[in-house]
Amino acid sequence: MARNEKEQKEQQLLDGPTEFFREGTQFLSKCKKPDAKEYSKIIRAVGIGFVAVGIIGYAIKLIHIPIRYVIV
Repeated sequence: MARNEKEQKEQQLLDGPTEFFREGTQFLSKCKKPDAKEYSKIIRAVGIGFVAVGIIGYAIKLIHIPIRYVIV
């Protein structure tokens, strides 16, 4: 029985990576490249996100500069 249990544990260790590889190949086979219209939407959304984060960061910096000089 000890040998059978050892084989089962080895099989369980090998099941994880093989299942991950199988699911990964299924996922990649379902993926497709974005067309030009979809790609431009993605680029626009990322650009708007960068600008928004930059504006928020700049506004926070503008608020904290006077506060820092008042405290010091």
